[in-house]
Amino acid sequence: MSETILDGYACVPYMHDHKSIEIKESWQESKNIESMYFVTATFSEDSKPYFPAHANHYLLAKFNDDSKITKDIEKYQQPKTSFVFNTNSELFERDVDGTMNFVSVYYMEYSKSDEDISDLAMVVSKNDHVRKASTGNILSYSSEPSKFTFPYKDHIVVLEVSSQKSHQSVNKYCEQTRRNVCRKGITMNNLVGLSILEKLK
Repeated sequence: MSETILDGYACVPYMHDHKSIEIKESWQESKNIESMYFVTATFSEDSKPYFPAHANHYLLAKFNDDSKITKDIEKYQQPKTSFVFNTNSELFERDVDGTMNFVSVYYMEYSKSDEDISDLAMVVSKNDHVRKASTGNILSYSSEPSKFTFPYKDHIVVLEVSSQKSHQSVNKYCEQTRRNVCRKGITMNNLVGLSILEKLK
């Protein structure tokens, strides 16, 4: 039985060193990479103990085949943590005004029923800046592994946000959306907010 090919986002630390430049140049040439961005990452206090070796700046690449991206990240592994957000179920995608300027990643504390996921999609869709919402899993890579295993790796929610507003304003809007989801009895916590500074591909 062949493996399912997943798409999603890869997030590797950008340290302005030889490894970072090499992977950036490799991904700019790669057909597997749909688009690539330079981003600032803001990790939530709840997620920091699991990923203490995170970086402030990352290359964020939207990929088509997770097996190829995993090989790339293992080849260029660094002490600072790299992430792969695989999306295995799309909640919705639609046209939204403005260019994508923020990717917000959450985790749910418990496995959810189809009804819960349907409720989550309905609440998130009311945020008219969200152009795409997906669920999936997270993989992390570091040459210095964390002491704690992230227990919610299979319960990830990824929102792609397009807006003309500031990152701070978008982040507040996403936080309000998260609270609205929690009011439905679905515990959704912030993992990381990725503010897009520049499109590289």
